Amino acid sequence: MGIWLRLETTNWSGKISKVGMRIGILGGTFDPPHIGHQIIAAEALDQLNLDQVLWVLTPFPPHKEFQIITPIAHRLKMVELVVEGNPKFSLSKVDIDRQPPHYAVDTMSLLREQAPNNDFYYLMGLDSLNDLITWHRPADFVNLCYGIVVMLRQREGLESSTPENLISDLPAKLHYLKTPIIEISASDIRSRIKYGRQFRYFVPEKVYQYIFENQLYKI
Repeated sequence: MGIWLRLETTNWSGKISKVGMRIGILGGTFDPPHIGHQIIAAEALDQLNLDQVLWVLTPFPPHKEFQIITPIAHRLKMVELVVEGNPKFSLSKVDIDRQPPHYAVDTMSLLREQAPNNDFYYLMGLDSLNDLITWHRPADFVNLCYGIVVMLRQREGLESSTPENLISDLPAKLHYLKTPIIEISASDIRSRIKYGRQFRYFVPEKVYQYIFENQLYKI
Protein backbone atom coordinates (compact mmCIF):
# COMPACT_ATOMS: atom_id res chain seq x y z
CA MET A 1 0.00 0.00 0.00
CA GLY A 2 1.22 3.48 -0.81
CA ILE A 3 2.11 6.07 1.83
CA TRP A 4 -0.92 8.01 3.06
CA LEU A 5 -0.86 11.75 2.46
CA ARG A 6 -1.61 14.13 5.31
CA LEU A 7 -4.37 15.84 3.34
CA GLU A 8 -7.82 15.04 4.72
CA THR A 9 -11.17 15.13 3.00
CA THR A 10 -14.84 14.52 3.82
CA ASN A 11 -15.90 11.20 2.33
CA TRP A 12 -19.22 9.70 1.19
CA SER A 13 -20.37 8.81 4.71
CA GLY A 14 -19.71 12.25 6.15
CA LYS A 15 -16.65 11.07 8.10
CA ILE A 16 -13.09 12.34 7.73
CA SER A 17 -10.70 9.97 5.94
CA LYS A 18 -7.15 10.21 4.66
CA VAL A 19 -6.41 10.26 0.95
CA GLY A 20 -4.66 7.25 -0.60
CA MET A 21 -6.97 4.53 0.66
CA ARG A 22 -7.74 1.12 -0.80
CA ILE A 23 -11.53 0.99 -1.09
CA GLY A 24 -13.70 -2.02 -1.88
CA ILE A 25 -16.98 -1.34 -3.69
CA LEU A 26 -19.87 -3.66 -2.82
CA GLY A 27 -22.84 -2.65 -4.93
CA GLY A 28 -26.35 -4.04 -4.90
CA THR A 29 -30.03 -3.53 -4.27
CA PHE A 30 -29.62 -5.11 -0.80
CA ASP A 31 -33.22 -6.29 -0.71
CA PRO A 32 -32.49 -7.22 2.05
CA PRO A 33 -28.80 -7.07 3.04
CA HIS A 34 -27.81 -10.40 4.61
CA ILE A 35 -24.91 -12.12 6.35
CA GLY A 36 -23.50 -13.27 3.01
CA HIS A 37 -22.90 -9.63 2.11
CA GLN A 38 -21.18 -9.07 5.45
CA ILE A 39 -18.90 -12.09 5.03
CA ILE A 40 -17.91 -11.05 1.51
CA ALA A 41 -17.12 -7.51 2.68
CA ALA A 42 -15.11 -8.79 5.64
CA GLU A 43 -13.15 -11.26 3.50
CA ALA A 44 -12.32 -8.49 1.01
CA LEU A 45 -11.01 -6.31 3.84
CA ASP A 46 -8.86 -9.15 5.11
CA GLN A 47 -7.53 -10.76 1.93
CA LEU A 48 -6.93 -7.57 -0.06
CA ASN A 49 -5.76 -5.44 2.86
CA LEU A 50 -8.44 -2.85 2.15
CA ASP A 51 -8.98 0.21 4.30
CA GLN A 52 -12.72 0.29 3.82
CA VAL A 53 -15.63 -1.36 2.02
CA LEU A 54 -18.15 1.02 0.55
CA TRP A 55 -21.69 -0.34 0.33
CA VAL A 56 -23.21 1.28 -2.77
CA LEU A 57 -26.98 0.99 -2.63
CA THR A 58 -28.55 0.98 -6.10
CA PRO A 59 -32.17 2.24 -6.20
CA PHE A 60 -33.19 0.86 -9.59
CA PRO A 61 -30.72 -1.52 -11.27
CA PRO A 62 -31.19 -1.55 -15.07
CA HIS A 63 -31.18 -5.36 -15.16
CA LYS A 64 -34.03 -5.54 -12.62
CA GLU A 65 -36.42 -3.07 -14.24
CA PHE A 66 -39.27 -5.62 -14.32
CA GLN A 67 -38.72 -6.85 -10.76
CA ILE A 68 -40.66 -5.52 -7.77
CA ILE A 69 -38.15 -3.87 -5.45
CA THR A 70 -38.70 -2.73 -1.86
CA PRO A 71 -38.92 1.08 -1.49
CA ILE A 72 -35.53 2.73 -1.22
CA ALA A 73 -36.22 4.17 2.25
CA HIS A 74 -36.46 0.67 3.75
CA ARG A 75 -33.39 -0.66 1.96
CA LEU A 76 -31.41 2.44 2.92
CA LYS A 77 -32.28 1.97 6.59
CA MET A 78 -31.35 -1.71 6.53
CA VAL A 79 -27.93 -1.00 5.02
CA GLU A 80 -27.40 1.73 7.61
CA LEU A 81 -28.10 -0.86 10.32
CA VAL A 82 -25.55 -3.22 8.76
CA VAL A 83 -22.67 -0.76 8.43
CA GLU A 84 -23.12 1.16 11.68
CA GLY A 85 -21.35 -1.47 13.78
CA ASN A 86 -18.18 -1.67 11.70
CA PRO A 87 -15.93 1.40 11.25
CA LYS A 88 -14.52 -0.14 8.06
CA PHE A 89 -17.96 -0.34 6.43
CA SER A 90 -19.53 2.80 4.93
CA LEU A 91 -22.77 3.49 3.06
CA SER A 92 -22.63 5.43 -0.20
CA LYS A 93 -25.58 7.34 -1.65
CA VAL A 94 -23.80 8.02 -4.92
CA ASP A 95 -26.53 6.20 -6.88
CA ILE A 96 -29.38 7.39 -4.69
CA ASP A 97 -28.47 11.04 -5.26
CA ARG A 98 -28.62 10.85 -9.06
CA GLN A 99 -31.18 10.03 -11.72
CA PRO A 100 -31.38 6.57 -13.32
CA PRO A 101 -30.23 4.59 -15.17
CA HIS A 102 -27.70 3.48 -12.57
CA TYR A 103 -24.91 1.93 -14.59
CA ALA A 104 -21.79 0.75 -12.76
CA VAL A 105 -19.55 2.74 -15.11
CA ASP A 106 -21.25 5.98 -14.05
CA THR A 107 -21.08 5.00 -10.39
CA MET A 108 -17.34 4.42 -10.64
CA SER A 109 -16.84 7.66 -12.53
CA LEU A 110 -18.57 9.63 -9.76
CA LEU A 111 -16.64 7.86 -7.01
CA ARG A 112 -13.37 8.60 -8.78
CA GLU A 113 -14.37 12.27 -9.02
CA GLN A 114 -15.11 12.35 -5.28
CA ALA A 115 -11.83 10.69 -4.28
CA PRO A 116 -9.38 10.68 -7.22
CA ASN A 117 -6.40 9.59 -5.11
CA ASN A 118 -8.01 6.43 -3.75
CA ASP A 119 -7.73 2.96 -5.30
CA PHE A 120 -11.13 1.36 -5.92
CA TYR A 121 -11.63 -2.43 -6.03
CA TYR A 122 -15.00 -3.45 -7.42
CA LEU A 123 -16.40 -6.65 -5.85
CA MET A 124 -18.49 -8.98 -8.02
CA GLY A 125 -19.54 -12.60 -8.32
CA LEU A 126 -18.44 -15.06 -10.98
CA ASP A 127 -21.75 -14.67 -12.80
CA SER A 128 -21.18 -10.92 -13.07
CA LEU A 129 -17.68 -11.48 -14.42
CA ASN A 130 -19.00 -13.83 -17.08
CA ASP A 131 -21.67 -11.25 -18.01
CA LEU A 132 -19.36 -8.24 -17.83
CA ILE A 133 -19.06 -7.88 -21.60
CA THR A 134 -22.83 -7.16 -21.71
CA TRP A 135 -22.59 -4.30 -19.19
CA HIS A 136 -22.93 -0.69 -20.28
CA ARG A 137 -19.49 0.48 -21.56
CA PRO A 138 -17.61 -2.45 -19.98
CA ALA A 139 -14.14 -1.35 -21.12
CA ASP A 140 -14.63 2.11 -19.61
CA PHE A 141 -15.87 0.50 -16.38
CA VAL A 142 -12.76 -1.68 -16.13
CA ASN A 143 -10.53 1.33 -16.83
CA LEU A 144 -12.09 3.23 -13.90
CA CYS A 145 -11.41 0.40 -11.43
CA TYR A 146 -8.02 -0.15 -9.82
CA GLY A 147 -8.99 -3.79 -9.40
CA ILE A 148 -11.84 -6.18 -10.23
CA VAL A 149 -12.37 -8.62 -7.37
CA VAL A 150 -14.19 -11.85 -8.22
CA MET A 151 -15.62 -13.84 -5.35
CA LEU A 152 -15.34 -17.58 -5.80
CA ARG A 153 -13.98 -20.64 -4.02
CA GLN A 154 -11.92 -21.91 -6.93
CA ARG A 155 -11.19 -20.83 -10.48
CA GLU A 156 -12.92 -23.82 -12.08
CA GLY A 157 -16.12 -22.68 -13.73
CA LEU A 158 -14.66 -19.70 -15.54
CA GLU A 159 -16.05 -19.69 -19.05
CA SER A 160 -13.71 -19.72 -22.04
CA SER A 161 -15.38 -16.57 -23.36
CA THR A 162 -15.09 -14.56 -20.13
CA PRO A 163 -14.32 -10.84 -20.53
CA GLU A 164 -10.82 -11.70 -19.27
CA ASN A 165 -10.19 -12.73 -22.88
CA LEU A 166 -12.25 -9.94 -24.45
CA ILE A 167 -11.38 -6.73 -22.55
CA SER A 168 -7.71 -5.87 -22.88
CA ASP A 169 -7.16 -4.17 -19.49
CA LEU A 170 -9.06 -6.75 -17.45
CA PRO A 171 -6.48 -9.56 -16.87
CA ALA A 172 -4.03 -7.26 -15.09
CA LYS A 173 -6.76 -5.99 -12.76
CA LEU A 174 -8.38 -9.29 -11.80
CA HIS A 175 -8.18 -10.58 -8.23
CA TYR A 176 -9.84 -13.80 -7.08
CA LEU A 177 -11.23 -13.74 -3.56
CA LYS A 178 -11.55 -17.04 -1.71
CA THR A 179 -14.83 -17.01 0.18
CA PRO A 180 -16.83 -19.65 2.07
CA ILE A 181 -19.65 -21.28 0.14
CA ILE A 182 -22.70 -19.41 1.43
CA GLU A 183 -26.03 -20.57 0.03
CA ILE A 184 -27.89 -17.42 1.06
CA SER A 185 -29.59 -15.03 -1.33
CA ALA A 186 -31.91 -12.06 -0.95
CA SER A 187 -34.50 -13.74 -3.18
CA ASP A 188 -34.53 -16.84 -0.96
CA ILE A 189 -34.93 -14.67 2.14
CA ARG A 190 -37.86 -12.81 0.57
CA SER A 191 -39.46 -16.14 -0.36
CA ARG A 192 -38.99 -17.51 3.15
CA ILE A 193 -40.67 -14.47 4.67
CA LYS A 194 -43.53 -14.57 2.19
CA TYR A 195 -44.31 -18.21 2.98
CA GLY A 196 -43.76 -17.96 6.73
CA ARG A 197 -40.47 -19.86 6.94
CA GLN A 198 -37.65 -18.99 9.34
CA PHE A 199 -35.03 -16.50 8.21
CA ARG A 200 -33.75 -15.00 11.45
CA TYR A 201 -30.15 -16.13 11.16
CA PHE A 202 -29.85 -15.29 7.46
CA VAL A 203 -29.68 -11.57 8.21
CA PRO A 204 -28.05 -9.42 10.93
CA GLU A 205 -30.16 -9.17 14.08
CA LYS A 206 -30.96 -5.48 13.61
CA VAL A 207 -32.08 -6.14 10.03
CA TYR A 208 -34.24 -9.01 11.24
CA GLN A 209 -35.92 -6.74 13.78
CA TYR A 210 -36.44 -4.03 11.17
CA ILE A 211 -38.05 -6.47 8.71
CA PHE A 212 -40.27 -7.86 11.45
CA GLU A 213 -41.34 -4.44 12.77
CA ASN A 214 -42.11 -3.11 9.29
CA GLN A 215 -43.70 -6.31 8.02
CA LEU A 216 -41.55 -6.35 4.88
CA TYR A 217 -41.76 -9.04 2.20
CA LYS A 218 -45.08 -10.40 3.41
CA ILE A 219 -46.71 -10.01 -0.01
